[in-house]
Amino acid sequence: MTATDHALELVRAAAQAASDKLGEHILAYDVSEQLIITDAFLLCSAANDRQVRAIVDAVEDRLRELGAKPVRREGEREGRWVLLDYADIVVHVQHEDERAFYALERLWRDCPLVELPASVTSGRSGG
Repeated sequence: MTATDHALELVRAAAQAASDKLGEHILAYDVSEQLIITDAFLLCSAANDRQVRAIVDAVEDRLRELGAKPVRREGEREGRWVLLDYADIVVHVQHEDERAFYALERLWRDCPLVELPASVTSGRSGG
């Protein structure tokens, strides 16, 4: 089983929104083989708490345009690691310190990467 087309559409839209707000190291994993609760994870780093919040706002706005609302949010108050759970996808926006410390990529490295638009993976976004 692989991620649904809907999940892939959401993860790519979220990645583009994060990139538009200068999110860095944007990666998406198809975790559908490993987890039954979601199809894909999107990981994104931000340089500071304010940028974390700006990326979260942009992702929520973009996905709302596609008719998606998060079923759960965590970490908004601290602004260091915000998790947006859309059921089909889970978006992790992390301050770069948390990203380095928790290294979620290590947990999911055996899962296939989701191909993201070139505008997301080129230059500063480094995928």
